[in-house]
Amino acid sequence: MLNDRRIIAIIPARSGSKGLPDKNIRLLNGKPLIAYSILQAQEAGLFDEIFLSTDSQEYANIAIQYGANVPFLRSEELASDSASTWDCVREALEQYSRIGQEFDIFVVLQPTSPSRTPNDITNAINEMILTNADSVVSVCEADHYPMCYNILPKNKSLKGFIRPEFLVKTRQELPTYYRINGAIFAVSTSFFSKTQNIYAGNSFAFIMPIERSIDIDTLFDFSLAEYLLTTDSALKMSH
Repeated sequence: MLNDRRIIAIIPARSGSKGLPDKNIRLLNGKPLIAYSILQAQEAGLFDEIFLSTDSQEYANIAIQYGANVPFLRSEELASDSASTWDCVREALEQYSRIGQEFDIFVVLQPTSPSRTPNDITNAINEMILTNADSVVSVCEADHYPMCYNILPKNKSLKGFIRPEFLVKTRQELPTYYRINGAIFAVSTSFFSKTQNIYAGNSFAFIMPIERSIDIDTLFDFSLAEYLLTTDSALKMSH
C-alpha cells in the first residue's frame, strides 16, 4: 500500500466536552459525529488501521459499530481537557507498538471536521508521498483578514487598532491568508518521534475549500454543518 507504507488513521474523541457536551457522539443528520471520520477513512481506502482514541467505553462501542478499532482506551492522565492531541497520538503509537504493529504514517482526523471528504484525505496523503514531506496539514483561506483583529484597551479605543500600512490598501491589494482548518494532519511517524513541532521539518499545506473546513466547537457550528451536509449536493454525495 503506497510503496508498502503502513498508515493508521487516528480519530481523537475524548468524552465530556465542556462547550458542547458529548459533541463527538451527538447525532448529525442521524449519525453520531465520530461516524463521519470513520466512514471517510474507510472510503479513502488507504489505511491499514482506523483507530478511535477515546477514554469512553460508550464512545468505543459506537466507533466499533461503524468499523473503527479500539484495542485500548486512553490512559486516565490523557482523559482530561488539558491533554493534547499529540500526547494521545504518542500514546496510541506506543500502545500499538507493544502489540506488534508499527506504522510509517499516521493521519489525525478530528471528528469535529465532518465536512471533509474521503478524496480530501486521499489527496493529502498522496501529496505527502509525492513531496516526500515530513507532514502535510490541511488549511483553508482565512474567513477574515488577520489585520482586522487586535486587542482592545479598557476604554475600547480603536486608535492604532489597524496598522497604518493596511489602511491605504484595497481588498484586492491584500495578500491571501490561510488558517489551519483542523481536518487533516498527515505525519511521518519517524519524524514525529524526533520532534515536538510537526511544522518544523519538511511540512506542506493541503488547501481545502472553506465549505469543507467546518470545525465544530459550538452549537452554531453544529447547526451549520448539519445545514451544509443537507443542502450542498457535493457534500451529500461524499457522505
